[in-house]
Amino acid sequence: MDTCSLAEKECVPCKGGVSPLKGEELKRLHDELDANWQLIEEHHLEKTYTFDNYSESVAFTNDVAAIAEAQNHHPDILLTYGKVTVTIWSHKIDGLTESDFVFAAKTEEAYKNAKSSK
Repeated sequence: MDTCSLAEKECVPCKGGVSPLKGEELKRLHDELDANWQLIEEHHLEKTYTFDNYSESVAFTNDVAAIAEAQNHHPDILLTYGKVTVTIWSHKIDGLTESDFVFAAKTEEAYKNAKSSK
């Protein structure tokens, strides 16, 4: 799936006071992501990336952290040997916004870049 259109957008900081996305809007945005992104209880997105070793996992974690700082959008990241799990939602509204899907697409691009540079 081509995540380019979402990946080219910028995350917009959530100031609260808005409702989380639900139903068809969530499905539409989820369909734009790689099929391995899980939409969990209409509340958060999650995906586990696999790597050949710990060093590659750490490097990818650092790439995601750099995206997080640049976008001012900070996911939960779980780093283990050969795996990195990224969990995304907007904490201020305790749910999902379009920016969460933008961040997921940017994460996907970082993974593709990491795998292609091997």
